Amino acid sequence: MASLPIRQVEKPWGKDVLPEPFCAPQGRRIGEIWFEPPPELPELLVKYIFTSEKLSVQVHPSDTQTLAKGIGRQGKEECWLIVAAEPGATLGIGFDATLGEDEMRVAARDGSIEGLMTWHAVKPGDFFYIPANTVHAIGAGVSLIEVQQNSDITYRLFDYGRPRELHLEEGMAVASGEPYDLAAWSKSIPPRGTHGLVDGPLFLLDQVEGKPSDEMTARYPGSLLVIPREGDVVVSGETIAPGGCALARTLDEVAFDDGGVCLLARGCAG
Repeated sequence: MASLPIRQVEKPWGKDVLPEPFCAPQGRRIGEIWFEPPPELPELLVKYIFTSEKLSVQVHPSDTQTLAKGIGRQGKEECWLIVAAEPGATLGIGFDATLGEDEMRVAARDGSIEGLMTWHAVKPGDFFYIPANTVHAIGAGVSLIEVQQNSDITYRLFDYGRPRELHLEEGMAVASGEPYDLAAWSKSIPPRGTHGLVDGPLFLLDQVEGKPSDEMTARYPGSLLVIPREGDVVVSGETIAPGGCALARTLDEVAFDDGGVCLLARGCAG
């Protein structure tokens, strides 16, 4: 099958009522919908994230840092495309002013780190790339698509008193106390049209309306992930509706709806 298996992940900050086409089981708060990475593209993980409360303040290491620790290439860079946002929804990314390691450690311990972060109001179509070492938190009332390196290394710095493990020293070893470069790493894209979102070096991500151009086709010469946003896509004869994600071994396996919109993603070799 072209469609990737789905895993629903319960989170304390998740939602018991999900936007269509998703449905949370009775009595469960689903925070994430994961599409299991296929063997052909093991380096990428695609998720939908739904929040009713703020996520922890957290940070991820880079590949260089995890290799130096002797645990292999397990860095995590990620990006977010906002698909829905309640009034007042925000994302916390980076800091209002540069913090030293000692200042950040104290702020994480006493909870003031949240107030030192820069909180960005969001709306559908807003896009943010989150480099490794960037301190970040997703606020309440947000639904987004996340494309990330397939790593589960997350260092929580502050979690609003929830009874979950924190990783303060590991986080301090990789966290940047710098402001987030909004101009370099963020953009807002319309719901239709073809737009480049990520151009490497770890992965590619593009929004495509209708059939990809020759230029876009050249960016995806091999296996790729197809994520319908509006209208169905047919991959290897299987219809994939919005809310799904499929593996195509080549773009020739994909029949695009002329009026449809989807995301394409692949890892970068090396």
